[in-house]
Amino acid sequence: MFTLLKQEGAARRGQFETVHGTIQTPVFMNVGTSAAIKGGVSSIDLKNELKTQVELCNTYHLHVRPGDDIIYKMGGLHKFMNWDKPILTDSGGFQVFSLAKLRKIKEEGVYFNSHIDGRRIFMGPEESMQIQSHLASTIAMAFDECVENPAEHSYSKASCDRTVRWLERCVAEQK
Repeated sequence: MFTLLKQEGAARRGQFETVHGTIQTPVFMNVGTSAAIKGGVSSIDLKNELKTQVELCNTYHLHVRPGDDIIYKMGGLHKFMNWDKPILTDSGGFQVFSLAKLRKIKEEGVYFNSHIDGRRIFMGPEESMQIQSHLASTIAMAFDECVENPAEHSYSKASCDRTVRWLERCVAEQK
């Protein structure tokens, strides 16, 4: 549940209640791409010293390595990374952009070659939701296509339209 606490012009402050705790907004989200912060910052330091409210982890990278099945068997991301606060997992959609040379976009989803070992990976809206469910994140994001900037208007429009169709499939998968 989101509660708006204050608004002034376009700025707003609120709080977002989750099963793993409250997030005060606006918020800075640390990026633990592979369930850890680079530079040796521990979960204990993030929580106690840095007062981190929420951690962002990357669905595609965790699926590739160590594998969402391994994280699932270990009890989910919270146990895997020793973190009892909210975790947001991105959808894997950014890799649609960042791994442009290793992917092919189709209506059903995206075919990737792993940047680690070259193996073929398919991720569509349903697979993204299934992986995020396996990871047991607090907040799961809908699968999307991030377009490069600049991009032709026609391509951006087609991408936005596809992303809306993918969102509908993500919602259906979560039911």
